Parts: sequence; C-alpha cells; structure tokens
Amino acid sequence: MSRRSLLRALGAGAAGATLAGCGVPAAYVKPGDRAGRDSSASDHTLHFANWPLYIDTDDENQSKRPTLDAFSKRTGISVTYTEEINDNDEFFGKISPALMNHQQTGRDLIVISDWMAARFVRLGWVQEMDRAKQPNVAKYLDPQLRSPAFDKGRTHSVPWQSGITGIAYNRKRLGREIKHLSDLWAPDLRGKVTLLSGLDESFALLMQGNGVDITRWKRDDFYDICDQVEKLVKTKHIRRFTGNDYIKDLSTGDVLACQAYSGDVIQLQADNPEIEFVVPEEGAELWAESLMIPNLAHHKRNAEKLVDYYYEPEVAAELATWVNYVCPVPAAREVLASSKDEETAALAEDPLIFPDDAMRKRLAIARDITSEERTGFAKKWNSIVGL
Repeated sequence: MSRRSLLRALGAGAAGATLAGCGVPAAYVKPGDRAGRDSSASDHTLHFANWPLYIDTDDENQSKRPTLDAFSKRTGISVTYTEEINDNDEFFGKISPALMNHQQTGRDLIVISDWMAARFVRLGWVQEMDRAKQPNVAKYLDPQLRSPAFDKGRTHSVPWQSGITGIAYNRKRLGREIKHLSDLWAPDLRGKVTLLSGLDESFALLMQGNGVDITRWKRDDFYDICDQVEKLVKTKHIRRFTGNDYIKDLSTGDVLACQAYSGDVIQLQADNPEIEFVVPEEGAELWAESLMIPNLAHHKRNAEKLVDYYYEPEVAAELATWVNYVCPVPAAREVLASSKDEETAALAEDPLIFPDDAMRKRLAIARDITSEERTGFAKKWNSIVGL
C-alpha cells in the first residue's frame, strides 16, 4: 500500500511545492471564479481520481469495483475511475498549471492528503460542497474529523479514509512492550529504528513525544525535534528514513520498531501477528485523505452525490472491509458487527478501524505547516533526512 506519499521534499515536485509554499498571489482564485458550468443534469458521467489500491475490488475480477458499480446502477452516473495519484506533490504538479490559470483539470473528484488539501483551500482551488445535498455526510461523518484547522466545518473537503501515524514493532523479537515514543531511543534499539522521511508525515508524532499539543504547535517545537533527530542520526541510532518500505524492514526483522501507519500494520499483521501497532501514551496523529472537487469541474453535482453515497453506513462498511484504514463513518461499525462472516464481524472490534474512546482521547489532528513556514522547515528537515 502506498497511498501516503513517499517523500515530502521539494524534490520532484519542487515547482509546485514552491508555488504553494510561497502562496504566489497570482495563483489564488477568488470564490466567485471557482464554479464552472455544471453539466451533471444532462451528462451522467464523473471523473474520479484516486490513489492505487484505495477502493474495494471484486475477488474474481480486480478491474471491477463493487461499490462504484452499485452507485452507477442506482444513479445512472457512469464513473471513470483512475488510480493516478501516487504522490501528493507529483499530483499537485500535474494539475496546478490548469488550476492557477483558471482552467478545467478534467477531474471532478480527487483524493489528497489533508496537509496538501490545506494548500488547495488556501489557494482557492477547490469548490465548496453543498452539504444540504449531502445528508449522509452531515449525519455520519466522524465528529473528530469534522473541523480541521485548514477547513473549518469541512466545507471544501470530506474524508475518504482516515488513519493514525504511530509506532509499529515486533514485540516477540524485542522482548518487551513499547508504550512511549521515548522507548524507541533505548540503547538496545540502536540501528533498529526507522522514521518516516516525509516532513508532513513525521513531525507530529515526534512533537507529541515531547508533550506538545500538535493542534497548536509552535516554530520552536519543530526545531526541538530537529535537534533531537539530528543527534540520533549522528549516533547511528536511526537506521534510515523511509517511505512505505518500512513494511519490508519490519517483516524481515532488519528493524524492530518504526514510525508507521495504522492501515499498513493491519495488513502486515495478517501474515505476521507478532507485529503490534501502538498509539503512544503521549498521543498520536490522526490524519485523513480527503475528497475534493476542483475548480470548474463539469460534474460537481454528480461528484457530490458520489461523496454522499460513500457515507451511507453500508457502503462505508464495505469499503472499510477492503482498505482497512480508520473508517470516517463510525456507524459502519454496527453494519460490520452484524455480519454473518466471522472475519468481517471481527473488523468491528479492531480499534485501528474503529478507535475506541480510550484511543480517541490520545488522537489529535495536527496544525498544518503554513506557507510561510514550509520552505525553511523543508530545508532543515531534508538536510537531516539526507534528501
């Protein structure tokens, strides 16, 4: 699974990242210039761009997507579904020329990580959704995901799936339990720990280890973790910085503990039950990858219908069964619990899909890095990570 981006460097997406980071005034689109001519009433189509392996597929035919097929059958709307998003910055670079020049992107619905979604909102590149026409979203969206700092009230974005950045470790090989982020720095884990390479993916959990409230962290909090990580690199305590390839390191035993995503660990546990995922006592980051409607989309109403469809508890449950990330529709838990299939019913009790109250108290959505902060922060972080 590689839905979370591998790198948050200025690297391949330099032009796009710099544009968004600096907040170039010419790129901003005013509210009155965002809506296009909506052809939904006469043209029953929709172009939906997503990440690979991020939707349910038929066991017999991997090209079939049962929930999408059911939507088309019910509404008559034909969905062109493309798995074209492999990296947030790369996708930003692909569609930003059209958006900054007030042109149509050819896509009616996209899924991007919330830290990137924050850029789109700041630049005025996505349209507000009509929540009056989305009763399921209004009713069933997880309260903990309803109002991130970058999009109060979720007027421009709706979570597709959510997840947790925490710690994964092999308890049997390590021989003890991990409860705190600081446990990763124990002497016997020297050279057996990895951290995520991406700035946006890694910083929040590291701050939480210092007791920082990530909903309102400050500049000094960032440089504090940089100093800590830099020392750990110099002493060779950190084996390396990774994208999603930490999964292989953990499976082979080359690494005993690492920064990890909850959904990846659920899938890893199917083959290796010795792997455990921990939300540290100090807390962990709750994040989402969200559905957004780009400016001038030709099928906005059709897109809004699809978004609301996936918030029906039965549909959300079917999707959760396949992707195994945190479901943004808590009501889907009851649907899974009532399943006659034992394996499916067991998912309802998995706190990495439906976090319990105790876990929720330790989860927080991080304040995103502002455009003014990004260039300096990225330069500092990349110098440590080696990008």
